[in-house]
Amino acid sequence: MIATQPFNILPRPALAGEFVPADYFRKLERDEICRGGRPLEVDLGCGDGAFLMGMAQEFPERDFLGVERLLGRVRKVCKKLTRRNLANARVLRLESNYTTGWLLPAAAVSRLHLLCPDPWPKLRHHRRRIVQLDFLEAVRQALVPGGEFLFMTDHEEYFQWAVGKVAEFGMFERLEWTEDSFFYPKTDFQLQWEAEGKSMWRLRCRKPTD
Repeated sequence: MIATQPFNILPRPALAGEFVPADYFRKLERDEICRGGRPLEVDLGCGDGAFLMGMAQEFPERDFLGVERLLGRVRKVCKKLTRRNLANARVLRLESNYTTGWLLPAAAVSRLHLLCPDPWPKLRHHRRRIVQLDFLEAVRQALVPGGEFLFMTDHEEYFQWAVGKVAEFGMFERLEWTEDSFFYPKTDFQLQWEAEGKSMWRLRCRKPTD
């Protein structure tokens, strides 16, 4: 008889502050990721966790999930969350496209943040950009009615690409987003680029309520 193993066995112990799905090969149920009906926000590619922690501190009534592929970064962010007692933020070690397309449940996320992703500037690499029509459809499905997708980059051409893809997709309402529209902590990349005199380009979209 062959023993069966659960799908979430890791080659290492799970970290404090780490979110480990029961099964990486099916969509999560809403109650597996949304705790007690609290709003859930997702930070794709959370990096060093500065944005994730800033949001979690400012909005203790909301839950936050950072998604990060690199184990070293996941470890560092989990340690920071634990030191600061930020129980409303967790980190998932996974690739962003897989998370949105295959793991996040439908109508579960109130806001999804994609901040300073790799712009893949060479023309032959544009197909590697995360903002594509299938990604936008996955985001739409994951968002609650009235939920928002927020995209920020210092790369103007990538911004125009994203604007074009959203227009082509045609299932989001575009909203105004200025630097002082609402509280929004700066990422490590944003601080670095602004110190170099670069501008940030912002795209804010909402899933219609009907």
